[in-house]
Amino acid sequence: MITAEAVLAGIEFWLPIAIVVGSAVTAAAHALLTRETPSSAFGWIGISLLFPPLGPLLYYMFGVNRVRIRAQRLDRASRHGLGARRPGANAVLRDYRSFIGHRRLGLAAAGDRLSAWPVVGGNRADVLNNGDKAYPPMIEAIEAATDFVYLTTYIFETNRVGQRFIKTLSRAVDRGVDVRVLIDGVGEWYAWPGKRPVGELEAEGITVARFLPPRLWPPALRLNLRNHRKILVTDGGIAFTGGMNIGDRHFVSSVGGVADMHFRLSGPIVRQIEAVFLSDWAFATGQQSAVSQRVLPAMGHAACRTIENGPTHDIERLSTLLVTAVSSAYERVLIVTPYFLPGSALVGVLQAAALRGVEVSIVLPERNNLPPVAWAAHHDLGELVARGVHVYFQPPPFAHTKLFIIDHDYALIGSPNIDPRSLRLNFELAVELFHVETIATLAAHVTATIERSKVYTHKDATARRLPTRLRDSFFWLFSPYL
Repeated sequence: MITAEAVLAGIEFWLPIAIVVGSAVTAAAHALLTRETPSSAFGWIGISLLFPPLGPLLYYMFGVNRVRIRAQRLDRASRHGLGARRPGANAVLRDYRSFIGHRRLGLAAAGDRLSAWPVVGGNRADVLNNGDKAYPPMIEAIEAATDFVYLTTYIFETNRVGQRFIKTLSRAVDRGVDVRVLIDGVGEWYAWPGKRPVGELEAEGITVARFLPPRLWPPALRLNLRNHRKILVTDGGIAFTGGMNIGDRHFVSSVGGVADMHFRLSGPIVRQIEAVFLSDWAFATGQQSAVSQRVLPAMGHAACRTIENGPTHDIERLSTLLVTAVSSAYERVLIVTPYFLPGSALVGVLQAAALRGVEVSIVLPERNNLPPVAWAAHHDLGELVARGVHVYFQPPPFAHTKLFIIDHDYALIGSPNIDPRSLRLNFELAVELFHVETIATLAAHVTATIERSKVYTHKDATARRLPTRLRDSFFWLFSPYL
């Protein structure tokens, strides 16, 4: 006869085992159903099943995309309409024939299905090289604001130019302007060992928030999923975006200076960029705000569209757009990026374009501020040059510029690099430009850079010594996380 004590003892023995096994199986099943890539799913399934109960706990802490869940919840509550029109394969295509050439209509249609935003005409895009040209008009725009100033940056250094921005923002607050500053929770630490920016901004009465700051408890390390966007938008109908953070490093004349490119945009495109900021602000703070209803008159002849990318949306959005754009090229593809770790789809389409006779040129820094990324990049360069892709290494200073140019009438500008961190993990902002004159200016910059750069040949790739190839291949294994 089975006694009550025996039953209780059996429960005490088997219940913990059932909980451990059940949690492992549940975590593995969740990873199988939700992870975006086979390697990611396989890795989490293995960790969950082989190392219970630690594996399921690690998956719960780091593997579940709570960022996407939280963003979707906020998006449903949004009052400013971001995401009101859902993109997708069945999205209604718009008629852009009045301001986009026929060769680019297919690419514009792809954008309609990848982005919630339409292409809008009547914009002006000014190219701003380095901090010398970018920071003064940014300061001027803040000084002229009477209603609001919205600023997002990955890095906000508190050195000379950072202090200038802080004082300018403080004066705007004193005028009664709604000033909001959003700084990435990891990027903020780039100001170390100097004073961190959030405290200094708050001391001046400026409203500031951190984006996904790491914390030990409750656990939220999230060293990935960074907000890499650079946005400044004001009620003056002007927006700035590009690759430039705020700091003295972007003055090329300074010691260790970094070359970079930023853009001043005016016209209807500014409303889209404003809405992106407000969406990020709601995500970081929970505070919903409506997009301003001011009239944004036509300021030029450039057609533009905002492309958001990040783990809260379709993570393949930007990489799919890049592949589509290269596929549409008939004369040239020009890429300038500091970090080049393309996925297999982009590598394949770049090779195919070169084989079709399209001029494909990729410009990378000769000296990189992140050597492991540069080493990993060499793994694919030989494969590219073997198919006729031109690769160039530009001399110092280190260039942080991001440009993606197709033929003579299309460019993608903004914060994304050509690497998995930008294309899959970070929150990025890109802007499509359909405008012959602006693309001519950008292409001239790339051509001038190529003329002073060193060409990387197939001979260079095959001449690498075995230790170098082993080093590059080792870091290539970690390319999804570099």
